[in-house]
Amino acid sequence: MLQTLRIPPLTACVLAAAVLTGCGSSGGGAHKPLPPPGNIKVTSSAFAQGGTIPKRYTCDGAGLSPPLAWRRLPDATRSLVLVVLDPDAPGPTFFHWVIYDFSPNQREVAAGESPRGAAAGENSAGKAGWTPPCPPKGNSPHRYVFRLFADSKPTDLAAGAAPSDVLAAAGTHSIAQGTLTGRYGR
Repeated sequence: MLQTLRIPPLTACVLAAAVLTGCGSSGGGAHKPLPPPGNIKVTSSAFAQGGTIPKRYTCDGAGLSPPLAWRRLPDATRSLVLVVLDPDAPGPTFFHWVIYDFSPNQREVAAGESPRGAAAGENSAGKAGWTPPCPPKGNSPHRYVFRLFADSKPTDLAAGAAPSDVLAAAGTHSIAQGTLTGRYGR
C-alpha cells in the first residue's frame, strides 16, 4: 500500500498552485510569475497527451517509468527538474517522481530509466525514484501530470529532497515549463 505525503492544507494549496500554475521568487521578496506551462514540448512514445498510460508503466504491469522526450528548451537552460504527480489522489497530491538538477543536453529518457546525473527526491511513497500509477480500484481514471521545468541554474538540493523543497527551488529559477498528462484507471 502506498503512503501519501501529508502536507498541511495551506501548504498543499500553495504547492498545487505552484505545480499547476507556477509561482516563484526573483529574490528580495518580489514574486515573478512563471512562464506558461506550454513552453516546452514534453512527449512520450508510450501515450499521447491526455491518453491512457499503458499497463506496463503502472502497478498492474512492470511498473516502469515511461519513455519521455522534450524539446524547445530555452538557450539559457542550465538545469532540468521533472515532477510527476497525481492531483486526483485521495487526500493530498501524490508525487510519483521527483528528479532534479540534470543536464539540458539530455533530451529524452528511456522506459525504466532516470535522466543521467539526476538527483532523486523523495516521492509520496517515501522513497527516491519512480512509483508507478496505482489508483484505487473503482475510482475514475486519475490524471498523471509530468511537469518539466527548465531552470536558469541548478536547485543545489541534496538527493532525497522533499517535493515541496524541489518545487520551491525549481520555481525560483524557472524560465520555461512543459507538461504531459496521461490517465490511468483500474
